[in-house]
Amino acid sequence: MKNLLEHIKGDRSIWAIVAVLAILSFMPVYSASTNLVYVVGNGSTTGHLIKHVVLLMMGFGILYGVHKIPYRYFSGGSVLMLPIIVLLLVVTLSQGTTIGGANASRWIRIPFVGVGFQTSTLASLVLLVYVARYLAKNKEKEIIFRESLIQLWLPVGAILFLILPANFSTTAIVFSMIVLLTFIGGYPIKYIANILGMGIVALGLFVLVVKAFPDLMKNRVDTWEKRIEGFFSEDNKENYQVEKAKIAIATGGIVGKGAGKSVQKNFLPQSSSDFIYAIIVEEFGLIGALFVIFIYFLLLFRILIVAKKATTIFATLLVVGVGLPIIFQAMINMAVAVNIFPVTGQTLPLISSGGTSIWMTCFALGMILSVSASKNETEESILDDNPLSILHETL
Repeated sequence: MKNLLEHIKGDRSIWAIVAVLAILSFMPVYSASTNLVYVVGNGSTTGHLIKHVVLLMMGFGILYGVHKIPYRYFSGGSVLMLPIIVLLLVVTLSQGTTIGGANASRWIRIPFVGVGFQTSTLASLVLLVYVARYLAKNKEKEIIFRESLIQLWLPVGAILFLILPANFSTTAIVFSMIVLLTFIGGYPIKYIANILGMGIVALGLFVLVVKAFPDLMKNRVDTWEKRIEGFFSEDNKENYQVEKAKIAIATGGIVGKGAGKSVQKNFLPQSSSDFIYAIIVEEFGLIGALFVIFIYFLLLFRILIVAKKATTIFATLLVVGVGLPIIFQAMINMAVAVNIFPVTGQTLPLISSGGTSIWMTCFALGMILSVSASKNETEESILDDNPLSILHETL
């Protein structure tokens, strides 16, 4: 054990929190997978648990490998990854399928492995690192709005535009996080207001175009409308998932029904991913619900401590940029389960089943741990790195 701890760098509390969340996920995933087994007819509950454990082990491998990389490499790496991300998003959109009449072009199949990968999650991570790089590089300079439109907002807009058709909730979360990050990074507030206005106009134009040419996006805007209407309507059939989640939460009580004894898991679609928090509350009650919330807020606290202790502006913005979305996503998932927020399809980080979510969360936490493990750095040594030289060093 001592030898193992010697190889683990960075904030030990974050390592412990990740381990706790992973262990906490075993029983809810195993229990909730009965819906996939007996309703959908997909595999066995043991098989789903084994798959989840394997994905978590791969995630820990990513976490360990990334935290060993000096965080300065992520700055230039984000620039190198932008064109690759654009290509992946275009390929993903072109290979999209239709499920239940709605466009589901969020996934790309990994060759020779047969595993689906949600490219928008990787794109979001790369984009936030790129924004952190831009803000750190221009922290001491006077930002000219017209120049920032090309250097900052053109890549942001292009990638968000490619994510939007298939995943509005991810687009909204990432855009919100970028706006928050630019505010923290000292980007002029009047320019942020301009970007918000441009974003609203762009979204409105997108909706109008899709409404005028519905075959372009295969009912995506209709899906958004139904989810929003379902949130405010008592009799909308779109409320089925929410109603089952509310029943699960209401019957959980203080201590819950006990591990594996959920009833609503047999009726609640996506019970092992999007609505796993409802199953946790039903089986472990209010105590379990509050404990999960406490763990995520403890993770937020440690992320903020790492950001405060960072020795460079880029490191601070990097930690905030990739760390806050994890907490924000968890809050949205739990808010959807308790009917505070419309259905979005966001998973509960490190607890819900799903490889892409686990891997990208571990990648983000790995970057945070890399910052935490770093010694004193100078801003110039990070931001003056040529992306091509970084690629050369890496190879």
